[in-house]
Amino acid sequence: MTAIPAIATVIPAAGVGKRMKADKPKQYLQLSGKTVLEQTLHRLKQVPALQQFYLALSPDDPYFPALSLATDSTIQRLDGGAERANSVLNALVLIDAQQYPWVLVHDAARPAVRVSDIELLIQSCMQKGQGGILATPVRDTMKRATAELTVDQTVDRSALWHAYTPQMFPTALLREALQQALAQGVAITDEASAMEWAGWPVQLVQGHADNIKITQAEDLALATFYLEHSI
Repeated sequence: MTAIPAIATVIPAAGVGKRMKADKPKQYLQLSGKTVLEQTLHRLKQVPALQQFYLALSPDDPYFPALSLATDSTIQRLDGGAERANSVLNALVLIDAQQYPWVLVHDAARPAVRVSDIELLIQSCMQKGQGGILATPVRDTMKRATAELTVDQTVDRSALWHAYTPQMFPTALLREALQQALAQGVAITDEASAMEWAGWPVQLVQGHADNIKITQAEDLALATFYLEHSI
């Protein structure tokens, strides 16, 4: 088995989660007795290789100081940016790439990620020396829509995958890719898209579909179920 070095973990959590229509950002909503953010970090902290966590929050975030996480010495709070990519880059400039040659980025709103899937991603990246993301093959029939929201065509799903997090890449390469992409105004939706744009290969590591992202109110009930029944 490939030896695994210490890995830095970035958690972008500076968003306000408008689609939730809640009175606070979704990472601070209650989920099985803890906040979503606490549940997410609980999962991540079960992976021994993940030793230092960089949490990108809104500069005026009033909720984090009330959590026990605020006094955790393995968690470094930093100011997030206007977009996810800016938040991740803000963290990457703080990370010593020699101490942590690999970085793992995970959504704060994916609390049900399986520890076994995180470990599978890490091992796959280490074995191939190549960055990768957790993902699952598309199962449903996919339709391309017109501007009038009628079906334009059915899309071949055989090569389509749902992209999840964590996403894991060499620290220096991801930092450089994000810096250059943002400088050129490239639309970056996740870390993989920056690496793809920079010409680096990104492997797909199949995980489980219960690694949902909490986006809308009904997702909380589903995430609760998955938290209580997943491995």
